Amino acid sequence: MKHSDFAIGQTFWCGGRQWRCTDLGTRTVVAICVDSLTLPHASTGLSRTLNGAEAEAEGWFNGPPYAVAETVFDEDSQEACEQTNEAAA
Repeated sequence: MKHSDFAIGQTFWCGGRQWRCTDLGTRTVVAICVDSLTLPHASTGLSRTLNGAEAEAEGWFNGPPYAVAETVFDEDSQEACEQTNEAAA
């Protein structure tokens, strides 16, 4: 994708995962991964994985600020992004 193809709130695919654009810089795109979320449990050492719909329903993807880490896509990594999940097709 080109930088001009991204829009805040739009989802896209990269590395087999679904992302949602949260911010646009002059040359960068910032996004959160919205296909799943793994929540570690501090006292037991176990973790719980939520699919995207479960995490969305629990409010994990609400923001800003976001409760999950945002990832910056620079000019080079934007080229690997796709508007649809071509791997699933």
